[in-house]
Amino acid sequence: MSLQKNVQIKNRKAKFEYEILDKYTAGIVLKGTEIKAIREGKASIAESFCEFSNGELFVINMTIQEYSHATHFNHNPKNSRKLLLNRSELKKLEKEVKNSGLTIIPLLLFTNDRGLAKLQVALCRGKKQYDKRESIKARESKRNLSRIKKAFNN
Repeated sequence: MSLQKNVQIKNRKAKFEYEILDKYTAGIVLKGTEIKAIREGKASIAESFCEFSNGELFVINMTIQEYSHATHFNHNPKNSRKLLLNRSELKKLEKEVKNSGLTIIPLLLFTNDRGLAKLQVALCRGKKQYDKRESIKARESKRNLSRIKKAFNN
């Protein structure tokens, strides 16, 4: 598989499972072959979340598959990786998580124009079951409406 210029790996479940309150773009501290595996598109943030440890933010459970052309110096696929944010953003996020019981969820893993890997994280509140049903109902009605419009235009 060839290296991609623009990588965009999304967390599709996040918008359904969580109510997104605020978004931040963070850099990631990567080791060795991790960036090459990301550029191949071999990463997943589907079941990942962020956690504070000693005032620093780490992404947990993010999977970066092993790089295919590496030797025995390959990386651990499920390693926790440090996120880079401004100190003020970190303090604000840590306060929100501790006091309000909110969660920090990765939404998008991408490479910027300089080729650096970035992670868009969001401060989220978990949706209740009835909220999820509401979003399903809204999606269904939107789909039906577009279907009716398409039939009417033809």
